[in-house]
Amino acid sequence: MLTKPISLMFMKLKLILTIFLLFFLKVGVSQILNIDRENGQDTISRKFSASVGLDFASDKQQSDFVELSSSTEFDFFLKNNNLLILFGQVDMAFNGENVIENNGYFMARFRDKDTRRIYPDIFTQYQWNGVLGMQSRALGGVNARVKLFEREDIDGYSSVGLFYEDEIWNTELGSYAFDTLNGNKRVDRKLFRLNTHAKLAFEISEKIDFAMSHYLQFPMNESFSNIDKPRWFMDSDIFFEVSKNISFNIHYDHTIDYYRALPIDLYYYNLNVGIQVTI
Repeated sequence: MLTKPISLMFMKLKLILTIFLLFFLKVGVSQILNIDRENGQDTISRKFSASVGLDFASDKQQSDFVELSSSTEFDFFLKNNNLLILFGQVDMAFNGENVIENNGYFMARFRDKDTRRIYPDIFTQYQWNGVLGMQSRALGGVNARVKLFEREDIDGYSSVGLFYEDEIWNTELGSYAFDTLNGNKRVDRKLFRLNTHAKLAFEISEKIDFAMSHYLQFPMNESFSNIDKPRWFMDSDIFFEVSKNISFNIHYDHTIDYYRALPIDLYYYNLNVGIQVTI
């Protein structure tokens, strides 16, 4: 009978596909705080655009492993050359009954569509990361965004601003062994941060684009005693155009935080490979 060999073949194919998805679509752990996320289509003249991505992986060995990742972005090109960006991303992974990844964020931004040299950039964001112990992080602020240069194949931007951050950390959510909080399971932290940002984007070839952003966010508590302990976030993308509405994307970002609410790792990174569909 050929039933058993065929069944084994499908099981092997499923295992290979799962390994491929897990290794190439999501590598590493990230604590993302990108309050100035760049729209890849800053200069187009549409009234509306949207992009959607969804990753799924499943495996059955000694326990069930399931991974889900989804992201959605809506860009509204308004009157007077204004742009409204709404973005959301959720990443979850389960190994049996154990949650090994549970993070995401929702963000809204309102700014000019890069028609002026200097203009305000207003933003708000809500974020969580259960594995790290971050129950919630809510923030809002404004940047002064400066268009340094803009050419046909390269452009650069810089910004400086201020935002208010309200965090709740819970040691019962995290996967770390916290033993330095004197029995306290919850940490509430509220503070202002000075935000600085620089972006460079250029065209590698007719169908390949590259963009990189750097963020330095300095804590500004009452005594300014920790202003020398910034959070550094770096974000980079390479886009390979497959068709007018489909692109292949390689994304890398890392976070280095010198002023952490809990004794978690200093450095986190995230590497994703996927496909983006734009409407």
